[in-house]
Amino acid sequence: MNSVVYQFRQVKKLPIWVYWLPAALMWLIFHALFRFKLDDPLDQCNSDPHKIVGVAWHNRLLFLPLVFPKFLRKRTLAVISPSRDGQYLSDFISLFGIGALRGSSSKKGAQAQLGAFRAINEGKIVVFTPDGPRGPRYHLKPGPIHLASNSGGTIVPLIINYSRYWQLRSWDKFQIPKPFCRITLSIGAPITVPPELNTDELEAYRVQVEKAMLSLTSDREASL
Repeated sequence: MNSVVYQFRQVKKLPIWVYWLPAALMWLIFHALFRFKLDDPLDQCNSDPHKIVGVAWHNRLLFLPLVFPKFLRKRTLAVISPSRDGQYLSDFISLFGIGALRGSSSKKGAQAQLGAFRAINEGKIVVFTPDGPRGPRYHLKPGPIHLASNSGGTIVPLIINYSRYWQLRSWDKFQIPKPFCRITLSIGAPITVPPELNTDELEAYRVQVEKAMLSLTSDREASL
């Protein structure tokens, strides 16, 4: 048994067909068991010349690929860890039409920033989970601020809330919505970040975006 587990852990990339059934089940569960509500229109994310840098919390990623309509998914790239698990996630979300940029604050960060800069200037929407991959929970790292400042992009908070959920014992207290609950996507007001920020200005905008995200975040203890 241990040998089988070890061998699986050495597999860095699985065939794409492995994800077909999980993706179909995820789509079916989302549409059959949950009520989805969009708090704000997504038109602002679909109109050029806007350059969108989306920010979403790590513990609400479960249905993020499905709350975007198809016309936005084809423009969206998610910044995902360069780890083996990140490869699995990248391949999985590709079935929903969302691309990936590989990198994080701890690994290949410069590579991800360069790829994100190019993508933004090609009209893509780049989405970060700025408190990942290891936290602290709900603490925004400066990567999205750097990108918006260097590219002329606009930061848009993308906050998913569940009316009822289970909460895991992970570092981010990952949330799993309970059947028949309401799932809400709240889109924050766009935040424009000027170029050539000094250290104090960068921190001021980091705090501003973090507060904007928290103002839309519904977070309460849930029974396991």
